[in-house]
Parts: sequence; structure tokens; C-alpha cells
Amino acid sequence: MPIATTSPVTGDVLKTFDALTEEQIDGAIGRSVTGFRELRGTTFAQRAAWMRAAADLLDAERDDVGALMTREMGKTLTAAKAEAAKCARACRFYADNAERFLADEPVEASDVDASAAYGRYQPLGPVLAVMPWNFPLWQAMRFAAPALMAGNTGLLKHASNVPQTALYLGDLFRRAGFPAGAFQTLLVGSDAVERILSDPRVRAATLTGSEAAGRSIAAIAGRELKKTVLELGGSDPYIVMPSADIERAAEVATTARCQNNGQSCIAAKRFIVHADVYDAFVEAFVARMAALTVGDPMDDATDVGPLATEQGRDDVAGQVDDAAAKGATIRCGGEAPKQAGWWYPPTVVTGITPAMRMYAEEVFGPVAGVYRVGSVDEAIDLANATTFGLGANAWTADPGERQRFVTELEAGAVFVDGMVTSYPQLPFGGVKDSGYGRELSAAGIREFCNLKTVWIGD
Repeated sequence: MPIATTSPVTGDVLKTFDALTEEQIDGAIGRSVTGFRELRGTTFAQRAAWMRAAADLLDAERDDVGALMTREMGKTLTAAKAEAAKCARACRFYADNAERFLADEPVEASDVDASAAYGRYQPLGPVLAVMPWNFPLWQAMRFAAPALMAGNTGLLKHASNVPQTALYLGDLFRRAGFPAGAFQTLLVGSDAVERILSDPRVRAATLTGSEAAGRSIAAIAGRELKKTVLELGGSDPYIVMPSADIERAAEVATTARCQNNGQSCIAAKRFIVHADVYDAFVEAFVARMAALTVGDPMDDATDVGPLATEQGRDDVAGQVDDAAAKGATIRCGGEAPKQAGWWYPPTVVTGITPAMRMYAEEVFGPVAGVYRVGSVDEAIDLANATTFGLGANAWTADPGERQRFVTELEAGAVFVDGMVTSYPQLPFGGVKDSGYGRELSAAGIREFCNLKTVWIGD
């Protein structure tokens, strides 16, 4: 894929960029090492001041950076501005809490025959961040804010279709006051990732992306014995039981499926509904999905914009067409409009069977598959019948069912009577083919630290 801004609305290439040369990559890694030596010697208070300055810049530039994201990958302008605001909140969260999260962890000295003993968190060094286009600011920020506050430096290899957002991020932390080299954007293709991660000066990597990309990064890092955090795909279940508020569940389901034009790893994708409320839920859900406004993402009245790439639109259309050809019922949507750009309408599909691609594959667009089940046991079995395990939603007022879902759903997060989302205060990550490691919260800032044992004798 060329490094370029290409309008999802029209398909026109708006701006192209040259990839960095080998010499330029080497220079960037060198600056990252120099920046690390400087940054790790600063105090938490100094880093916090710079991080709050970055948050202030994000707030001041929210409209402009929001419009930039919308131009590059098609999310609605309303959603893009909200994403920038969320990034500012994350910066302030880590500015406020990093020192506490990374405080020394003492043990009882007499138990280990010492006068003092404790664990100390120390930064690892330059970390490669390979990030996706779907939340081009937030995905990178949930690595950058904790990493910089811990004293690590970042090398950002962003998706090739959001280069201007990537450059904005690289410039943001410099303008906020962080040392030169603390956070740099590398405009390179995926073919350069192995060379960068194999460099002995780069100490770790984090990736948010596809399962295939995660396996590649993990293989390289395993060979090089480097720490990784992987947040990969998801096919999140959204379970609705008889005791749920059906209208509310259908309302939230619409948002959960179509947020970010349906292009979110933690979007609800498989709607698993008890037979007692199946018809009522499907009716309410289809009505809400069909009522969404598809159009210009810059227009405040738009609910769903275009998909980010032509290939992504074609993949979604192919999955729906496959289901329809094998007997599924298209309740609304289901056909890409014949116009410029990469559009696909909000779509609801029922009657899905294991023979259909939608049953096992992640659908990365505004397409919902609805399944009928007869019991809580069947709901859990179907929810877990996937290689993914990122998030899970469950709607029930029954305390026993709630505990079963919390305990038995194979996921990195379970949200009861609500939509799976990410908060700086809560750990974020998956299990199974959805990856490993955690971002956000105290867990996220500790991922790229050496927990050093310190023992001091008499």
C-alpha cells in the first residue's frame, strides 16, 4: 500500500509521501536512544507537565485534527473530534497517575533477610508501535501516553493510509516539550517493520492490527527475545436475554455495531438473542439500523460514513453476499451503492450457519449477524465458539446470569448492560487470537517496564 491520504468519500488520492530511506530510519532509531537517555533521567513531575501540555494542544486543535482524521479514513467528524478529546483525557490521566502506578513495591525486609527490599519499575528504552488506521489518534495515544510517562521513547509506524495523522502525533509531543527523539513517526511500509524491530537498540514492540500482523510481529520479537503487546481482531458477542430492556438493548446495539462506521475491533458483531425475545429485538434493531443516515462524514447529521479502504468495503460486501447465497436473510442493507467512494450501508443478517464466512470471520464494517438461542448455556457456547476473545456484551437483569457471563465468557473484557469501550482507568486487551498483554490503566504503563528486584543487606 502506498503511503498516501486517499479520500474514502471519492477514492481520490489527496496527498502522497515518500517512505524513509534506510539511512533515515537508522537516524531516527539513534535519536530515540538519545531521547531515552534524556527522558529516563527526568522526574515524573517534569514528564507530567509535558504530557498536560500535549493534552492542552489536543483540546485547542480538536477541530483541525478531527477533520484530518475524517479526510484520511472516513469516520464522522463528530466521532473524530470525540476521539481527540479522549486522547487529551488519557494524557491527563497518565500525567496524574503514572508516578503512583510505578511507585516502588516494598516487601517486608525481615522476610528476605534484608534491611530493605522492593521492586522498582524502570523503562525499557525505545519501543516500536505498529498502529492501525481505524482510530488513528486513540490507538497510538493509548501506547504513547503511558510509555512516555514511564520514560520510554516511541517509534510510530502508523498505517500507510493515515500519514498526516501520524505526522501530527510525531509533532505533538515535540511541541509539548518532550526531548527530541522521545516520540517519532516513521513513514515506512510494512516491509520495514522487521528491520526496525530486529535492531538491537529497539527494545520492545506493541501492535494493534490483524491476527496475521500480530503473528508476524510475535515471530520476529520471539526470535529477537523482545517484549511485545498485541491487540488483534475481535468478533465480539452481544448477548440479549429475556430479562433485558429490549428497546435499550437494541438502541445500544446499533451504536455498538456502527461506531466508527463499523470498523472497530471491539464493536459488537455477533448478536446472540434468546428465543423468547428474539423477534422483538430483531424488529427494534432492524428499525434502528435502517434509520441511520449514511453520507458525508463532515456533516453533523451523518451517522455512518464510508469505509476506510476499497479493499475493506469489498471484504464486507463479499461476506454478506456469501451469507445471502447460502440461505441467510438480509433484513436491511446488504448492497453497496453504485457511486464513487467506499460505502456500505448498515446491514442486519439473520439465519447465519457455520457454512457461511460471517460465522467465523470478523466483519469489519456496519454489518450485524443475529443468532437465535434457547438458553444461557447455548448463548455462552455460541459466544465462545470463535478464535477471538477481545470483548463481550451481555444484557440481563438476572444476577445469576450476570455472574455466569462474567465468569464464563472467553474475553478480555465483559460489559454487562452496556457497550464494550475503552477507558484509561481500565485494562484493555484480549485472549486467544485477539492477542495478549494489556494497554491502559496501571497494567498498561507497566508492560514496557523492567520490574527490578532490589535487595539491600544490613
